[in-house]
Amino acid sequence: MRSNKLIILFFSTILLLSSEIKAVEECFEGTSRAIFKFNMGFDNAILEPIAKGYNKLPEPIKNGTSNFTSNIATLLSIPNHLLQGNFKGAGDASASFLINTTVGIIGLANPAEKLGLKAQQEDVGQTLGAYGFQEGCYFVLPILGPTTARDTIGMLADSFIDPFAHITWREKELLGTSGNQFDYIAVKGTTAVDFRADNVTNFDSLEKNSLDLYASFKSLYLQNRENKIKNSSEVESEWGNLDN
Repeated sequence: MRSNKLIILFFSTILLLSSEIKAVEECFEGTSRAIFKFNMGFDNAILEPIAKGYNKLPEPIKNGTSNFTSNIATLLSIPNHLLQGNFKGAGDASASFLINTTVGIIGLANPAEKLGLKAQQEDVGQTLGAYGFQEGCYFVLPILGPTTARDTIGMLADSFIDPFAHITWREKELLGTSGNQFDYIAVKGTTAVDFRADNVTNFDSLEKNSLDLYASFKSLYLQNRENKIKNSSEVESEWGNLDN
């Protein structure tokens, strides 16, 4: 009962904010640039070295890890497809998760893709965008990076509808049992490392060729989110093709 009230309150807040937020190109730019500088320092000192070490792992281990985290991310996509009225997408995502979790050995392999099932990853920020909610204020969060008012609300809402978050993060609240929150953090951290490892060359190229790296990241983020909302075929990776 308590969790239902929280969900109602949360989505009531979304509706209130979405009616007031106007598309704003930049908010708190000075603060965002300072946080961006901190994030780049964190990336250079910690995330990039880990990503480069990750790339040295044997290919089967690296592919298995990537498949595993992608398979878990599919769980969040299923309710978002349903919220968008995309029942085919929800069916494909559900079938992909079931096949990869069973035949693919807890998602370490991706036999579903060989069967033609490629689950389009969706989140609440994309769902809100699909319903016409504007981006609102753009800013940068510590560690998490670029975001907008809409996508920040989406990130918070993700934990209410993500089955994996319920099993790990909210299990005690919902079921009265002790969930392992470290599993959730570990999977999210591994997902970030996997993404960074896939884009080592792209990030280096962007840093080398950008006159204003902050503005380049902002542009890429906003373009990529727009493409994801439209399910554009131009999206080639989590942030698009950074080589272009």
